[in-house]
Amino acid sequence: MEQMKQMKQMKQLKKIPSFSINHDKLLRGIYVSRKDYVGSGVVTTFDIRMKEPNREPGLGGGELHTIEHLAATFLRNHPIWGDKIVFWGPMGCYTGNYFLMQGDLSSRDIVELMRETFIFIRDFEGEVPGVAARDCGNYLLHNLPMAKYEAAKYVKEVLDVIEEKNLVYPA
Repeated sequence: MEQMKQMKQMKQLKKIPSFSINHDKLLRGIYVSRKDYVGSGVVTTFDIRMKEPNREPGLGGGELHTIEHLAATFLRNHPIWGDKIVFWGPMGCYTGNYFLMQGDLSSRDIVELMRETFIFIRDFEGEVPGVAARDCGNYLLHNLPMAKYEAAKYVKEVLDVIEEKNLVYPA
């Protein structure tokens, strides 16, 4: 009986906007995924797309996790933007990350910030922040060499040559 009730509820759920993006045409880039109004402020959610969905393999769990640790640490310590950072985290489909910031922002507003972030990851040497059992829920799942490789690829192939088609979701 309960299962039938849940099935009926599922049929009534509306498709969320992120599932309405045409992933067949989506390129690597920086996209505004949504804007939420919280009190008198705005939180902008960005889609930091590192892989073309369904056309190339997703990121491996180790490198995606390492990118998360390095990007979140870099961004929260950024001298200009640090106070506006809300969240950085991996997408469940392993093709990129969601990045939330305070402010009514456009994709173009953060291109240079993303370039700085991914150059930081590309050039990072040493111990990845938060990679210890007491600091991380899955501290063994990290891959710094592949994180650096993927960051370098994203800088060279996307951020250094970014165009409008990499900044606005496809129709």
